[in-house]
Amino acid sequence: MILYIYVWRTLYISTMLCCMWGATPAFANSDKAISNVHIQQELGQAKPLGKGTFRWFGIAIYDAQLWVGKDGYLPEANGQLGRQTIALDLTYARNLIGAKIAEASIEEIQKLKLGTEEQRKSWLTQMTKLFPDVKEGNHITGIFLPGLAARFYLDGKLLGEIKDPEFAHAFFSIWLDKKTSAPGLRQKLLETSSQ
Repeated sequence: MILYIYVWRTLYISTMLCCMWGATPAFANSDKAISNVHIQQELGQAKPLGKGTFRWFGIAIYDAQLWVGKDGYLPEANGQLGRQTIALDLTYARNLIGAKIAEASIEEIQKLKLGTEEQRKSWLTQMTKLFPDVKEGNHITGIFLPGLAARFYLDGKLLGEIKDPEFAHAFFSIWLDKKTSAPGLRQKLLETSSQ
């Protein structure tokens, strides 16, 4: 009984302090199971493959987790994006403007030399309209539908999709192509697959 009172009092004090300072206590984010429902619906028998943190000059920007369906994930022999439906869930560690997320995505696609200049302009316009501003703790989940589209969710709620197979390939290549600018993160995402 004393232990129960101690734990309850500790959680209560932590919650009050976090509320006063505008933070969210770790245990308060209990919607983890709910936040994966959309992934299960999209992939069926979804399971996490790997995860890692993207840092920029040592500052954590987001945590990434790759989800696969029953067929798993197998990159192409040349290290390019595979042909399986996958989900990439990004949990943001800080507030970011949606338009800046779109711009950074296009910069990475350009580094990979994917798409024409005209395509990239169109993709940037579509992403800018689709991607919201995010706050610390928000999830953006991208669903790669090979040969069809890329679908996006914010905290499990559908944002929309870009019905362009070349865009879908280019967008997910940012993380999963062998020539990605974040090879360490790619390795962590693909830890249990054949890279």
